[in-house]
Amino acid sequence: MDVDYRDLELLEALGDGASMTAAAQRLFVTQPALSQRLTLLEQRLGTALFERSPRGMRPTAAGRRLLTAARSALAELRSAARDIERARDGGRRSLRVSSQCSTNYRWMAPLAQRHRELHPDVDLRLVTCPGDEPIPALRANDVDVAVVTKTGKQAPGVELVPLFTDELVAVVGARHPWAGRHVVDAQAIAAATFVLYEVYDQDRPEPLPLPLPAGVAPARVTTAPMVTQLLVDLVASDGGVTVLPRWIADEYVAAGDIAIVRMTEQPPIASWYVATRQGERDEVVRAFARELGQRAKEVFDTARRR
Repeated sequence: MDVDYRDLELLEALGDGASMTAAAQRLFVTQPALSQRLTLLEQRLGTALFERSPRGMRPTAAGRRLLTAARSALAELRSAARDIERARDGGRRSLRVSSQCSTNYRWMAPLAQRHRELHPDVDLRLVTCPGDEPIPALRANDVDVAVVTKTGKQAPGVELVPLFTDELVAVVGARHPWAGRHVVDAQAIAAATFVLYEVYDQDRPEPLPLPLPAGVAPARVTTAPMVTQLLVDLVASDGGVTVLPRWIADEYVAAGDIAIVRMTEQPPIASWYVATRQGERDEVVRAFARELGQRAKEVFDTARRR
């Protein structure tokens, strides 16, 4: 069969209904170039692999069969690449971990120390991903374990295991007009300036949804790098509003510079997951994913009892 590695990556990127544009972004090529590659592959095989529609690309029966083979082959090739890298580095290996939000590294820190003690031959590395999107990096074997928040999109080839849920609250300076209020109304939100993590930038290809009541938009949204202290300093000094997980915001409230207020009686909730490649067989990766779940339970059970 006349299929090469790039063809396998193309199939994986288009699997389970992805659009041609999204697949092209994932593979860092132009959409016309990717479309031509698919056409040439189908011509070589003599059959259609995908049905084109405005709603995305849907694999045909032949496409589904080849997609299954592609995922299996890519998993083996990426596993082999890790083994070769480990041998080249004298038997040491790296465990690459990423989070979609930098605040998670705070509760993960003790786990990192414990893991180093249990696996002294493994170098634990915290990895940043382009666009703060760990899932594509996970699929491309650039990351081994990721902590992500589900945004309603499918993650083919990736296993998602629930970790915890976060209550998202508005955070303002201690002298802000909202300070001392239990809940703000839609009118107040519509007049406010929000300063949010850059993952909420609506001009990004796949932004996270704004954690606001349905149908309500602030007067202005600006974004900043994912540095929590920077967001807190900005809202404490210039009167803006940001949104943080409750467990993080509580730490800053204790210092007296900010106040917490809910945007609805039932605050927005973010669900977090530990993500690994589907069918992952590396026991070090699987062990770290399990330990993440245990650590998250310890931290957030304690936070809820406060």
